Amino acid sequence: MIKKITLPLEKNVIGELKAGEQVLAKGIVYTARDQAHKRLVDLIKNNRKLPFNLKGGVIYYCGPTQTPPGKIIGSCGPTTSARMDNFTEPLLKKGLKGMIGKGRRSAQVKKAVKKYKAVYFIAPSGCGALLAERVIAKEIVAFSDLGPEAVFRLQIKNFPLIVAIDYRGRDIYTEV
Repeated sequence: MIKKITLPLEKNVIGELKAGEQVLAKGIVYTARDQAHKRLVDLIKNNRKLPFNLKGGVIYYCGPTQTPPGKIIGSCGPTTSARMDNFTEPLLKKGLKGMIGKGRRSAQVKKAVKKYKAVYFIAPSGCGALLAERVIAKEIVAFSDLGPEAVFRLQIKNFPLIVAIDYRGRDIYTEV
């Protein structure tokens, strides 16, 4: 059975998710890739205000392609999550509760997910055009100079995900 969840994530929802479960997500996610992550963590290190509220938030490791005419967004498939591993803990510490990407995460990230009671989801890779159909609104919120790697606020519906690491630290790649 596929669970339906709403983002941002509430504590009780996180507690119900188990590694290996399929979910359909609706609500708000923020896109961010390598350079945006570096800038966000630099803002945290320098005690500066972040461009969006991380509390309960979910970051989607994605850099959408150019938006075709008549569409909300271009192809928006997940990117490899491991590239964000060094930036993950400071964001979790500031309230981030979910991440979406593809692939395995480091032992360091697994520990941080467990410590901060968060969750890591994987999205179907190679399905960027399909995932784009699940985006119902898009707006840029930070770092517009990064082009497709800027931070976008996406409103999504029926967005297919799999729980890859749950708040207990259970990992679909090694334990499920």
